[in-house]
Amino acid sequence: MIVVTGSNGFIGSNLIKGLNEMGVKDIIAVDDHSNLELKENIAHCEVQDYIDIEEFLDQVISNQFDNVGIRAVFHQGACSNTMEWDAEYLYKNNLLYSKELLKLSKKLNIPLIYASSASVYGSGKEFKEFIKNEDPINLYAYSKFKFDQIVRKELEDSTAQIVGLRYFNVYGPQERHKKNMASVAFHLHNQLKEAEEIKLFKGSDGFKDGEQRRDFIYVEDVVKVNLWFLENPNVSGIFNVGTGESQTFNDVAEAVIDWNKKGKIKYIDFPEKLKGAYQSYTQADIAKLREAGYEEEFLNVQEGVKRYLDTIESWPKNEPS
Repeated sequence: MIVVTGSNGFIGSNLIKGLNEMGVKDIIAVDDHSNLELKENIAHCEVQDYIDIEEFLDQVISNQFDNVGIRAVFHQGACSNTMEWDAEYLYKNNLLYSKELLKLSKKLNIPLIYASSASVYGSGKEFKEFIKNEDPINLYAYSKFKFDQIVRKELEDSTAQIVGLRYFNVYGPQERHKKNMASVAFHLHNQLKEAEEIKLFKGSDGFKDGEQRRDFIYVEDVVKVNLWFLENPNVSGIFNVGTGESQTFNDVAEAVIDWNKKGKIKYIDFPEKLKGAYQSYTQADIAKLREAGYEEEFLNVQEGVKRYLDTIESWPKNEPS
């Protein structure tokens, strides 16, 4: 039995799809299953059971999973809104649940593979998995940072596999529900369809118009990394998950324009509210992931955006038509 929290969300639903493709169907899908928009994401997947997140937490705390035969927990569920400032809400959703699953992992000696975030690096320029490089600039990032510190301490004597995956800028199918937090590619594609124009920020933090850079990684590559750790239970630690190469927002825009065969870029003023709370540059240092043994290559923006747009335009129920 494999548990996937955040099962109906962006990465969680793609992860279940990946597990199904491996022939794995004994899956407990944990999420807010009353949200029909989210549930559509796994309507085409095969799972054994659906459990609401609150009920799941109660069952974990009351030891109801002790004899179920869990093989591993993929903890993808969290509040992913970087603009969320409700500290109590973030504590419950991003820290409390994670701590309880860490206890479960240690008690049952089962793998815990969880979603961390590249946001822990803040506005820094060194993206290697050392605490000296970490400087979260919002509450969301701090919640991820805080749990990573708990994990680092537990790794010193844990016999269970514990893996934190610091996702960089993930994009791909089944992210529509994320709305403002959806990927750059998603928003630029929608802008182009509505007005035949793509809006990017003017220069900021020393970068020219549209030349701010991020490490954009396609969701299928993220799923491959998760599943590799499942197949390699002897590897623990906190790892960056990106392509290892940054590309510009202009690159994303041009890939969207190329796919649509129309459109132009318009540069707009950088928002005041984002100054000091925006990452203008990210690039994953994936040396640690490579040293652990992961050898798969990653799609670049040009390859990934094409695959993404081919997918969403042929799958109108899950993404905009």
